[in-house]
Amino acid sequence: MRIQRPRTLLSLTLIGLAFVTLPLLIGVGNAMLKLNDLMEESRLVANASRDSASANERVQLVLPDVRRQASQYVTLSDPERRSEALDRYQSRSRDLAESLEALANLGGPMTVDDQLELIRMQLAMLDGLLSTPGTTVEDITENVDVMATSAAAIRNSMRDEIADRLADLENETRAAQRSLAWQAAALVPGTLILVLLFILVVGRPIRQIDRVIRELGKGDFSHPIAVSGPADLETLGRQLEWLRLRLAETSEEKNKFLRHMSHELKTPLANIREGTELLLDGSVGPLDRQQTEVTGILRENSVRLQRLIENLLTFSAWQAKTAQLEISQFELKPLVFSVLSQHRLVISNREIKLKLDIAAIRVQADEVKLRLVLENLISNAIKFTPEKAEMAIRADMEGDELVIEVADSGPGVAPEDRGRIFEAFYQGRRLQGGPVGGTGIGLSVVSECVQAHGGTVALKPDSELGGAHFLVRLPLRRASDRPKLVVANA
Repeated sequence: MRIQRPRTLLSLTLIGLAFVTLPLLIGVGNAMLKLNDLMEESRLVANASRDSASANERVQLVLPDVRRQASQYVTLSDPERRSEALDRYQSRSRDLAESLEALANLGGPMTVDDQLELIRMQLAMLDGLLSTPGTTVEDITENVDVMATSAAAIRNSMRDEIADRLADLENETRAAQRSLAWQAAALVPGTLILVLLFILVVGRPIRQIDRVIRELGKGDFSHPIAVSGPADLETLGRQLEWLRLRLAETSEEKNKFLRHMSHELKTPLANIREGTELLLDGSVGPLDRQQTEVTGILRENSVRLQRLIENLLTFSAWQAKTAQLEISQFELKPLVFSVLSQHRLVISNREIKLKLDIAAIRVQADEVKLRLVLENLISNAIKFTPEKAEMAIRADMEGDELVIEVADSGPGVAPEDRGRIFEAFYQGRRLQGGPVGGTGIGLSVVSECVQAHGGTVALKPDSELGGAHFLVRLPLRRASDRPKLVVANA
């Protein structure tokens, strides 16, 4: 009869569990029985040690009282006080007898019984001494010392017995450990074989699935998915391949839509901006104050719309892997002030205080991409900065790195949003400033442009202004060494 090989992950798992579970159950059952015996013996030893210590302690505490009350009885002359001392002696004598009985009930070696009998005899002799005229304190002390010596011998004998029982328990425990170790050692080879078999049969397709899921999660749809192994895992691989094709198709359609819509919007937007500039320049006639203000608003929002379209185009280019850097040399300070000039109307109307520290340096980078970084960070800071509040911009070289910092005094970024603010289309949970919300790709474009230069952008955990504080680092000397860069003439 031919035995068929299991074809599904579930059947493989069940068979493996069956082979492993039976010897484990036997070993665990044996271990539980031995542990139960050891626990019971340990409990008995612990109880005996506790009861022995308690009874011996009571004897040690009672003996001084017996001596003291008996000594007071023989030394006092006042009959009433002698009677009170006798009553106290008899009470402590009964306590001593009860403690001796408790020790006797605990059991122990023959020496303990002999010493207990000796203490009982001495206690009876002490009762006789108290009823005998002429008994002295020395007689009582000698009698009680004999009882104390016997009590100490009892304590030592019982302690030695407990120590012997503990030693026997330790030996039994070690024997049980050795037995369990041999049983475990006998299970190791079979378990290792099963683990290796499981890794060979199941581990490889699981790793394949893990890899392709990570690729899909990162947006990489370029590698075909093929999973080999049990039938259900192969089916899962085919479903993942179908999902990859659908995601790739959806991603391409999305990028195509973004490119087409952005290009379609740029032409009418350019006409709007040109017309607005003509109005502001007075080319079609002078404007009064209100007309100039309205035209300024149109110009400001057309600039903002242009920036959003450029963000969409840049994001689409990164997604399509077609974006390139065009490296040139330019002055940083005029670039920053040029970006700020686009927001001068909003800054003036909201009375935002600018704290600028821009070094007069010449940098080598992609000017268009760096402008896009500045526009997004600065517009983001302006949007969240309250009226009459401060925002800060700093730019300088630190060694080989260009460091740009943009900080606002707004509400900041919520802790739960800090890990995702650079993701495309992700918008924080806190309310955004301004009448219109953002698209959620501004910071994503910033991250892409900075990473293309080989730099980093991060949100600092603390800010002097109390709001969001972004820190950009661009290793400009390494920028020209990165792949896919097109260097333009300065």
